[in-house]
Amino acid sequence: ESRTHRREMADAEKDPAGDAEGEGEDVEAEAQVEFKPLIELPPEIDHKSGEEDEDVIFKMRTKMFRFVEASKEWKERGTGDVRFLRHKTSEKVRVLMRAEKTLRVRANHPLAPSLELKPHAGSDRAFTYFTPDWSEDPETGVVEQRNELFAFRFANAENAGKFKEAFGKIQKGDFTGLEVIKQDAEDAEKAGEKKEEKKAE
Repeated sequence: ESRTHRREMADAEKDPAGDAEGEGEDVEAEAQVEFKPLIELPPEIDHKSGEEDEDVIFKMRTKMFRFVEASKEWKERGTGDVRFLRHKTSEKVRVLMRAEKTLRVRANHPLAPSLELKPHAGSDRAFTYFTPDWSEDPETGVVEQRNELFAFRFANAENAGKFKEAFGKIQKGDFTGLEVIKQDAEDAEKAGEKKEEKKAE
């Protein structure tokens, strides 16, 4: 073998570690590549309901209707919980009802002493009253004050009675016993749900 060939062989024997080291650097460099997401996510938005400063002092599941003057007929506004919310500072109470599927506001107004609660069409499980209201317009979604005639229909006379009792006490500024009424209302709802489940079976 020539001297040149032996020198090339010797160089080749010295280089394996060096070659491997170089390859390692390439692999490490590749591993440090920063992969950016294809879609930049927007910053998390804190959605507020407007109810953060209020306590729920009564709630009851209901089906709500509004009277349409133009066509002289009742139209359903949705099913959900009608709630009485008491402000933590001012202690003012408002009626708020959201449709359970869309959460859109269907009733939003003060529970004023001037509201006159009446049985609806002689029923013992539905009540109606006339009030200025600040909920979404059912056609446009715009929120503005409108005078509305609302009706709330409950599952049974017992539930309707709890609604009437709480409504009347708050109108008089009497907040005593509301926790009991609220709990009774929740218990009555649960009992009604169990009856419906048995019927379905």
